[in-house]
Amino acid sequence: MAVKSKQPLIKKRESRRKKNKSMTPAKQSDVLLKWYRNMLLIRRFEERAGQLYGMGLIGGFCHLYIGQEAVVVGVQGALSDADTVITSYRDHGHMLACGMHAKGVMAELTGRIDGYSKGKGGSMHMFSREQNFFGGHGIVGAQVPIGTGLAFSHKYKKNEAVSITYFGDGASNQGQVHESFNMASLWKLPVVYVIENNKYGMGTSVERASAETDLYKLGESVGIPGKQVDGMDVELVHKAAAEAIEWSRGGNGPFILEMQTYRYRGHSMSDPAKYRSKEEVDDIRSHRDPIKMLQAKLTEERVITENELKEIDKEIRAHVAEAAQFAQNSPQPDPTELYADVYVNA
Repeated sequence: MAVKSKQPLIKKRESRRKKNKSMTPAKQSDVLLKWYRNMLLIRRFEERAGQLYGMGLIGGFCHLYIGQEAVVVGVQGALSDADTVITSYRDHGHMLACGMHAKGVMAELTGRIDGYSKGKGGSMHMFSREQNFFGGHGIVGAQVPIGTGLAFSHKYKKNEAVSITYFGDGASNQGQVHESFNMASLWKLPVVYVIENNKYGMGTSVERASAETDLYKLGESVGIPGKQVDGMDVELVHKAAAEAIEWSRGGNGPFILEMQTYRYRGHSMSDPAKYRSKEEVDDIRSHRDPIKMLQAKLTEERVITENELKEIDKEIRAHVAEAAQFAQNSPQPDPTELYADVYVNA
């Protein structure tokens, strides 16, 4: 695709095996700054995607990730190059965090030929084998068996890789999810299940949908350990993810991470989110926003100044604007593309 010659703003993840675990304060500051930039890119990208949807340039469904940025940025920072990622339909942030270029993602959202799925996948169905990203998936919970299958592949090939399988609280009670838990535990598959618990499955709160509201405990009956994490704190997310990934990579089988997070927008762009109060959303935005919390830490520790933060925001806004313009300038797919990529040579 046309964007492959351009470097993504989020760099391809580095192998944890090459990292020095005892980082100096200077190196730790560099990592925090990188995470800040990555979260801000996702936030600004999603804001622009919402605008394009409102203008009629994005069709179909569009599920924004605004508010949940710390989860994917913290987890992805703990992966090696060989690890695989799969997620649900709320997937734009995951794509960017994997290193997929904003131009290609935005082009796919707008149904253009330069998109990652040549404009045929849209918001919920784009992939990048280059970045080991095995999709967004539109069917609730459908990615969990596939992510478990990826883990089986890693074990079969003995490549020491781990499958990171994201899904939401709304999917946590799906039958195929629990079937996957059983299989992964039985065969000790290297998979980390990341439950992004943003409190509402569509419009239904966790308390009204789940008899067990501590979702990290859902694998206990089949022997899968789990942990509940503050998903609004990128440092805590990264620490928990690194521990869980090392557990699975070490041959111990699956692990469940429940990331307690929050989405600011509705379930999708068509959802007015009237099932929760404005005060609830505003309280999270004011006191628990993942980007603001990291920003405060960076300025308090004098890692960066307010003016430098403004420059970063300006740079990222320009990057996203360029991606949006690229998408709008990209051609529509030729009708013959309907018959392409239907079969694969096996």
